[in-house]
Amino acid sequence: MTDMEKERNLKYTVITDKGVTVCGRVLEHNHTGSAMLTEIYRAQLGDWPKFFKMDTLSKVGYLASELLLKELGERRLEGEEYASDRAIVLFGTTASLCADRNYQETIQDSDNYYPSPALFVYTLPNIVTGEIAIRNHYRGETSFYVLDGYDTGSMAFHLQCAFQDDVTESLLAGWVDSTDNDDFRCFFTLMDRADASDLKGLENELKGIMDNLK
Repeated sequence: MTDMEKERNLKYTVITDKGVTVCGRVLEHNHTGSAMLTEIYRAQLGDWPKFFKMDTLSKVGYLASELLLKELGERRLEGEEYASDRAIVLFGTTASLCADRNYQETIQDSDNYYPSPALFVYTLPNIVTGEIAIRNHYRGETSFYVLDGYDTGSMAFHLQCAFQDDVTESLLAGWVDSTDNDDFRCFFTLMDRADASDLKGLENELKGIMDNLK
């Protein structure tokens, strides 16, 4: 656990194209970029075949959420079990840019024109929240906010607002960005109402984590 985590008492997972850290523990890997995502998935999880159909943005977000929940010892809901009191709120700046660029490559050359509808299976940022909700049987709010930059004030505000209803008791929150298959950054954390009660304090916590992504 890092000194920052001890001070803030906040558990989180960080993924960049260079490495993966889960609650302060660095995961060993031999690759970087997209190859690293597959390597970590197979070594740490390996039980959700739809992973291989996802675009890079979805892979990064899904992997970060699964590693965090596993590290925290969260029980997997199964069958007809559902959690209506857990929401998912994510942020980013690139939206579907990575998938758009991949598709552009298939139509760029008129002599080598091979548009692939398969590239649009996972192309919208809210696919990340949806896939996590499906996997974990969450029925709370699922939102993805596309921001102009690292606006931790806006992030803190939206996270605090997510607790304004009478249902939400916990929140899977994070940042997910991907400009291409080998360039991405992400963090995920799990918080409750108390964690979001101090708006300025939450903003400062988010800033500390986001500084690790730059």
